[in-house]
Amino acid sequence: MKTIEELRARIKELSKQAVEFRHKASQVYETNTEQAKHFREQAREAIKRCELLRQEIKRSLEINRVA
Repeated sequence: MKTIEELRARIKELSKQAVEFRHKASQVYETNTEQAKHFREQAREAIKRCELLRQEIKRSLEINRVA
């Protein structure tokens, strides 16, 4: 299992990626809606991974609290 600091760093990276994908989607939307759709899907996937990592941090903190 990764440390909480490593998980938080990964969440930060994924969040930046999601923002970049959304920005790219906005840029290409007028000229290429399929490409924009693809970028939005990548952003959604990055956000889902962020949420899973947040849940892992929460579980880890709860386990440490109980122990």
